[in-house]
This record gives sequence, C-alpha cells and structure tokens, in this order.
Amino acid sequence: MELPTIFLPDPIPLKTISLPLPTADVPSYTPLVVPPSDLREPEGTKPAKENTEQPPPQPTLNFPPLPPIPIPSNEVLITTSIAAVTAVAATTFTQPIIENIKKKLQKFLQGKINTWKAKRQKKKDSSKNLKKT
Repeated sequence: MELPTIFLPDPIPLKTISLPLPTADVPSYTPLVVPPSDLREPEGTKPAKENTEQPPPQPTLNFPPLPPIPIPSNEVLITTSIAAVTAVAATTFTQPIIENIKKKLQKFLQGKINTWKAKRQKKKDSSKNLKKT
C-alpha cells in the first residue's frame, strides 16, 4: 500500500531584529523643608509688627424695616450682570429656533405613529378575515 507523502521545501532563514532595551525617565522632586512646630524667634530680635490695618468697611444698603444689606464689590456686580444679560440673550435668541424644531419633530413623530397605527389596523383586519373563512 502506498501512502501519500508531502515534500516540504527547506525553510527560508529569517534575520532577527535586535531591539534596544527600553529606558525610563524616573521623576524626582526637591524635598520640602518644613520648619519645626516649636519654631521661635532668635534671641535678641524684636517680634515683627503684625498688620493692624483693617480693610475699609463694606458698603451697605439700609431699609428701615430690614437689617443692613451688604453691597457686593464692583467685580462681582459686573460678572453677575454680564452672566444675566448673556443668559437672557441666549434664551431669547434660541427660543424660536427650538419651538420650530419641536413643531417639526412633533409632526414627524405623529406621522410615524399614524402610519404604525394604520399598519396595525390592517393586520388586525386581515387576521379577522382569515379566521372567518
């Protein structure tokens, strides 16, 4: 009995690629110097004068039946007024666009629902006709 045999050609020698070893940059930091908790002034020196200046009093708005209401600084007032004007302008500008999109989307969806209902009704009618016969 003769068995089939397969003759394979000799393998082609492949060159190996040499890859360099990976390197990494290790992060480093300079340590922080924390003074001890019992830090004192050196002997023979005078203590530094603390800033005894008080900031000017904040302006207030007085209404007789209410307690005084503090008025915010100009920076706060400018920021809040810009935010309010921007919000009102954006709402006023986008409202008609959104309403238009809403109407078109509602029409589209209602048309799809009506089509689905009509197909469903046809299915019910055809299944009733099949049962009768």
